[in-house]
Amino acid sequence: MRNTLSILPASLACAMLTSSCATSVPSSAPTRPPQREMPAQATTPCALPRLPDQATAAELESAFTARGVALLTCDAARQLAVDVHAAEKADQEAWLRSQTPASSWRRLFGGR
Repeated sequence: MRNTLSILPASLACAMLTSSCATSVPSSAPTRPPQREMPAQATTPCALPRLPDQATAAELESAFTARGVALLTCDAARQLAVDVHAAEKADQEAWLRSQTPASSWRRLFGGR
């Protein structure tokens, strides 16, 4: 009688483990993580204006103004590259989370 009572919980545990493995669906083919295209503005090198030899005061003022505008443009392109990279990394992390199957115990208890 004692052996019969211990067989029931053991067979239930075995059935639960087997059914949890049977419900997992294997992926059909490996997919590539998402990638973002880097805009051309972010990949072109910055060109800063240079002062001519024997520059006059007017040429200095003009060159410093042009250099300031070029630095702002270059910084905007750098920030664009940083934003695209950060968004791509976030996309890839989300993709990895969607590719990783949750364990049956976590699904059972509401975890991720």
